[in-house]
Amino acid sequence: MIRALLILLALAAPVAAQAPDPAVPQVPSGAISTQDNQATDLAILARISSILAQVPEFDGVSARVDAGIVTLTGEVTEQQTVARLETLLARVEGVVAIEDRVTLSTDLGTRLVSVRDRFQTRLTAVVAGLPFMALGLAVGAVIVLAGGWLSRRERALAGIAPNPFIAGFLAQTIRLTAWIVALVVALDLMGARALLGTLLGAAGIFGLSLSFAARDTIEGFVATMLLSLRQPFNPNDLIEVNGLRGRVIRLTSRGTTLLTLDGNHIRIPNQIIYKAVLTNYTRNPERRFMVDLAIDPGADLGRARDVVLKTLAGMDFVLKRPEPVAWLDAQGPEHVVIRAGGWVSQDGTDFDLARGEAFRLLRHALDAKGYLIPEPIHRIRLEQTDASEAPAATRPSRPADRRLSDLGPDAAFEEMVERERIDDGRDLLNPTPRG
Repeated sequence: MIRALLILLALAAPVAAQAPDPAVPQVPSGAISTQDNQATDLAILARISSILAQVPEFDGVSARVDAGIVTLTGEVTEQQTVARLETLLARVEGVVAIEDRVTLSTDLGTRLVSVRDRFQTRLTAVVAGLPFMALGLAVGAVIVLAGGWLSRRERALAGIAPNPFIAGFLAQTIRLTAWIVALVVALDLMGARALLGTLLGAAGIFGLSLSFAARDTIEGFVATMLLSLRQPFNPNDLIEVNGLRGRVIRLTSRGTTLLTLDGNHIRIPNQIIYKAVLTNYTRNPERRFMVDLAIDPGADLGRARDVVLKTLAGMDFVLKRPEPVAWLDAQGPEHVVIRAGGWVSQDGTDFDLARGEAFRLLRHALDAKGYLIPEPIHRIRLEQTDASEAPAATRPSRPADRRLSDLGPDAAFEEMVERERIDDGRDLLNPTPRG
């Protein structure tokens, strides 16, 4: 880290030593006198000559003044020299216009001498700025080291952040902030604020292009951060996302891993989970099941509904409150459907087993009261010469029912989920459910 900061400061040293860019040539301002005074021209020429004599860069330039118009001739080694001279002459009182006839010198020796002089000037400035460079490097190194020390305080960050992912993000933010502050302070001590603006502009353009190129990655990062903060589900919760249902194993920076009820692993990207409609079947332990029961449309529907409600109320795994419900839902030419529902507590009861057992008990109760499932009716017309009475068809009797004794959750599947949840340090979910 210190080596990288030293390289940046070394690159910034020549920039800090350079003189500011010359000003843009100015056009003489003010009113033009109607009198053509030769004495005024001589005064202007004398003033310009004294200016040219004081600046070594203007040694190869001569001036002539006629009616307030200044004509410059000669040779220079840099075009910036002419621009600087025009800026100075535009401020001389009485100058109407400046005619530039100065050319760049083509003499190799003169150009080399000019390059040598500029190099010596800048080298002198760099040497003079070495103490400031050393001071900037020292201050920047202290800031970087302090930021690195703070980012490695894992216990302190763990006390602030709710999970390891946020703690790691805070550590990276501290390190990056320390680097930026160190660079700003070091360049400011060296007087290279222009380079600082260039670097910040380049960083902004790079960040903008990176955001478009890595949009999915950034979206997944933000989704992971929000999910780890909001905790919409806990470990071992039964959730459903986009038609995929399973128990939550872990939430990592790459995705959320589910274990389906068939024992398959599913990893869903976090950005999909954050934007999708998520159903958590475990967050509320009380859950209602629904079963559909078909009976003969000619039966007493009110009494059949009472039988269903009484049977539901007598089931030991069905909660008393909220109360069970039952209503007539659909009527067809062959049957009527009674839709029945009851609430169970998922803390000690398996939902699917409870629903299946409730259907078995309700069907048995209705059959015992004579509310049988209507058989399909087919009307067949037979024409016979010798009619004989066919024997009456007898309906087969239902075998005796056997009560399902165990309606608890599948212990083997719960153990499978716990084995899959062996902590590897990457899980961002809270290990204990919230109250």
